[in-house]
Amino acid sequence: MMPRTSDAPLSLSAKPAKPSAKTIPDRRLSPLYFTRRAFGGFASRFLAGALAGLAFVACADDEVRPKEGSAHESAISATAPSTSLPATPFPPSTATPLPGAAPATATLAGAPTPSASAQRDQDLIAAAARGDLAAVRTRLDGGASITARDASARTALIAAAYGGHLEVAEALIARGADVNAKDNTVQSAYLIATSEIGDSPNTLAFLRLMLRSGADVGSLDSYNGTGLIRAADRGFVTIVQELLRTRINIDHVNRLGWTALLEAIILGGGDARHTEVVGLLVGAGANVNLADGNGKSPLAHARDRGYREMAAILEAAGAR
Repeated sequence: MMPRTSDAPLSLSAKPAKPSAKTIPDRRLSPLYFTRRAFGGFASRFLAGALAGLAFVACADDEVRPKEGSAHESAISATAPSTSLPATPFPPSTATPLPGAAPATATLAGAPTPSASAQRDQDLIAAAARGDLAAVRTRLDGGASITARDASARTALIAAAYGGHLEVAEALIARGADVNAKDNTVQSAYLIATSEIGDSPNTLAFLRLMLRSGADVGSLDSYNGTGLIRAADRGFVTIVQELLRTRINIDHVNRLGWTALLEAIILGGGDARHTEVVGLLVGAGANVNLADGNGKSPLAHARDRGYREMAAILEAAGAR
């Protein structure tokens, strides 16, 4: 048992003495005390100075800054002195241009300004795309190139073909447009006419214009398919009829392993138009037993899908 340091008896009822007016508050409660204990006098003085500086800035800011929405806010902004350095204009250039150098055509953003001829070419393609015959003729008369292409590699004729603009196409072909030129999607004006603009009388007239103007019926698309395969896929009866009058390869196989007959069956849905296309192809001599890449015949495809009319056409032609 530890000895007491005093023999005075303990009093449970004794009250602690009240602090006098000169009593100093416990410094251990002050942040400066901890700072001084941890880092010494220098750190505490630094912290005190920093806090004082922040307090001064806050007070000054409250005095100067107007309240948000204050009537004086715009006036202060307008009269506040600029903190940027005054602009110092550069002296005019004294450099001598190289002999024969073309004048600069850069814009303020640094991009080159298209030449007048390039702009005419793009205007021609745009006019052809919207079917504006008068504008097409104006651009051609103004020197626009019939072979010019846009960012998608479309010529004016290809742009006109996507819109089915027959008169514009006639005007462009009269000026030498190539009906077999292809864009970035590997489609020419001729291939577009076989599948991309419907099966209307206007489309038929457009296709006939392409054929008269030297269209290559052996031309292939990105699937290595012919115009006949494309038309059979869509079920375009009049287009198929027209193409079957040409020397197109009726049994050409695309990279999917399908002929025009197979595409009409597999992709056609068994509707009336595709059934008629199947009849046209079979009647024109399509090989009814030419199977796909997996060895499955046209008849097997028709039966598996429940296309009874297609199956009957194939069976009548000797399909197995």
